[in-house]
Amino acid sequence: MRDIVVTLFVFAGLIYTIRKPHVGVLLWSWLGYMNPHRLCYGFAYSMPFSQITALLTMTVMLLSPERKVLPKDILVYLLLLFIVWMGMTTIFAFEAEAAQEQYIKILKIQLPVFLTMMMFNSKERIHQLLWVIVFSLGYFATKGGVFTLLTGGAFRVYGPPGSFVEENNALAIATLMIIPLLVYLRSTLTRKWAKQAALFSIISMSFSVIGSQSRGAFLAILVVGGYFWLQSKRKFSTGFMIVLFVGLLALLLPESWYERMNTISTFDKDASAMGRIHAWTMAYNVANQNLFGGGLNLWTNATYSNYLEGFSSFRQASFVAHSIYFSILGEHGWFGLFLYLLIYAIGWSYCKSLVKHCDGQAHIQWIADLARMLKVGLLAYLAGGAFLSLSYFDLPWHFLAIIILLKEIAKNSEAPEIIETNKVAEEPSSKLIINEQGIVQ
Repeated sequence: MRDIVVTLFVFAGLIYTIRKPHVGVLLWSWLGYMNPHRLCYGFAYSMPFSQITALLTMTVMLLSPERKVLPKDILVYLLLLFIVWMGMTTIFAFEAEAAQEQYIKILKIQLPVFLTMMMFNSKERIHQLLWVIVFSLGYFATKGGVFTLLTGGAFRVYGPPGSFVEENNALAIATLMIIPLLVYLRSTLTRKWAKQAALFSIISMSFSVIGSQSRGAFLAILVVGGYFWLQSKRKFSTGFMIVLFVGLLALLLPESWYERMNTISTFDKDASAMGRIHAWTMAYNVANQNLFGGGLNLWTNATYSNYLEGFSSFRQASFVAHSIYFSILGEHGWFGLFLYLLIYAIGWSYCKSLVKHCDGQAHIQWIADLARMLKVGLLAYLAGGAFLSLSYFDLPWHFLAIIILLKEIAKNSEAPEIIETNKVAEEPSSKLIINEQGIVQ
């Protein structure tokens, strides 16, 4: 039954895509983030839904008369340059075949991101994309939060199988990223029951992050919580709520959760933590000795043996970086890391500028509100990602695409009062008198 429902939903989405190509991007995003076919047990499990959606979306988009151009923005050019640089590092990769396979996967991930920048140039479409992202990942996070409460946090919460967020750590960071989005979307709802449902989901997702027992997510929570407190205009009430939330968690969480978090302070005795430090050291050595880094999927025993002194005495199996920063450094060298950090620094600065420019202007206030939440989501990713291998996860790239779109909309938006003035100016035959209060008589 599940297979039939998913297949019918995809088929309906494909029909709509023929009429409106942007629906194909929404469908593609749903399939990529939620992996609904992996929740099935029959024929739908292995169906190439994403490939079919991609081919149809691309075809319909090319035939559609709708204007399709990438924004002329420095951030777009940097994203393209980073993709080209990854192609260069793939040419010189230590593990050529594995690197080529991974590079093709990355290109497939980036494609819907660039299609988003080409077609989602309105508030309505951006909201549609946000809802798809929040629903796709929020389904697992909300369910995980309920599971955490029912089991007292004794078990970890995992994401959709076969996806970027299958691992408990990755789902926790993704959840921290979408909670701010749902906070924003909740403010756009008008019906009371919908607002209550969104609030329930936000609370549940918060418990899901705790229930993941992810040390990286725990540190990200501290960073995001501190940022929220610093940015809050009501620091006493915000601080009180944070302390209350922490107090409730202290009563609910089992001893196993505390034992796992305590390993942060005793990392030198933890095999997993020491494995990461060895991986970071190896990535640093590779970048220092190779302009293009080691290329994608360099994390092999051969690379460790060549670039990490005493590797055989540490462990017999190689570790991936478990850090977005050291992953990029090892695979793409210092220039690749520079591009990566520059991209996110500019994205962050765009959010700050959008808040400053749009705040207080009724017709574009929504841009300021959304930019604030995107900043929080990026902070969660950049903080938690320091301990996770999520360098090519599509969600933060989608965040950047949305930020670029918000900048374009804000730049092209014209204040309503100016529009009205222009309309009046175009009617020379009309006899209008405007009094001192600005009221047309």
